[in-house]
Amino acid sequence: MRMVVIGGRGFIGRAVLEQCLSTWEEELQVTVVTRRKKGAELLPAWQRPFIWNVEESPPPPSLLEGADAVINLAGETVAQRWTPAAKQRIRDSRVLTTRNLVEAIHQTAHPPKVLVNASAVGYYGDRGDEELTEDSPPGQGFLAEVCRLWEEEALRAREWGVRVVCARFGIVLGVGGGVMERLLPVFEWGLGAKIGSGRHWLSWVHIADAAGLVLHAVTNEQVRGPMNVVAPNPVTNREFTRLLARAVGKPAFLATLLSVPPLLLRLQLGEGATVLTASQRVFPKVALETGYNFAFPQLEKALKEVVYRRAKLSLAPSWAS
Repeated sequence: MRMVVIGGRGFIGRAVLEQCLSTWEEELQVTVVTRRKKGAELLPAWQRPFIWNVEESPPPPSLLEGADAVINLAGETVAQRWTPAAKQRIRDSRVLTTRNLVEAIHQTAHPPKVLVNASAVGYYGDRGDEELTEDSPPGQGFLAEVCRLWEEEALRAREWGVRVVCARFGIVLGVGGGVMERLLPVFEWGLGAKIGSGRHWLSWVHIADAAGLVLHAVTNEQVRGPMNVVAPNPVTNREFTRLLARAVGKPAFLATLLSVPPLLLRLQLGEGATVLTASQRVFPKVALETGYNFAFPQLEKALKEVVYRRAKLSLAPSWAS
């Protein structure tokens, strides 16, 4: 299995690479694309680094020539205040990167067999209680627009015979990155609270299933087009808050009684508060119909595993890290 992973040093990328290694072992040949030379020498021996400034120009076609799979997970974090400059970075890091990647695919004599390109459930916008699947139309707003443009760029690779999967990630739960790095300390201090009424829906996925679904998209030829990378049981913000408080051993009733005013988030993050307040009740129709078995289909089990793993890491001696 020859694989090229863009964004392989990120939170999701590291988990994907670990599952790739456990799946293919000696048969795996992986190139990790990074834009920074610093630290590239620290990658494990089985991860060959390749330096590419993803937004400036297409990579050399030789990088992608004859690859079994290309996985593109690159993208500026949306968890920041959305100034005009930040919004431009968020858009360019997704749309321009994917455009340059597909242009390089166009120049290859033997294109990759599959491109798994990241997207997000932000594609659906703020949809209240509506049940959403891959068949649902795009929503309104900045993130929905970015996701739509992002996917359009990726899907152009189909013109050269590449199977394309647009992996629409929900909130990814795990240790070492993502939303839990910010939430867990707050809840451990007993300061966790729902947002507003807590009635808006959260579509989440454990990091093990996020990586597992990416590999499912690589290996299952039935998976084409959009694929929601979410667990089959979305929850409201109130329920998420209650279960996370319970997982860290704090009184759940306090967490659900208290609330963070959406106006406060708006003052801190501007339009970026949308990430925390939008309601997206998304289901993994494609994953289930193509036979994926979730390791963590229920939120309570997923949160307990994350809290347990974090505690285990914090207790490990320094020489073991």
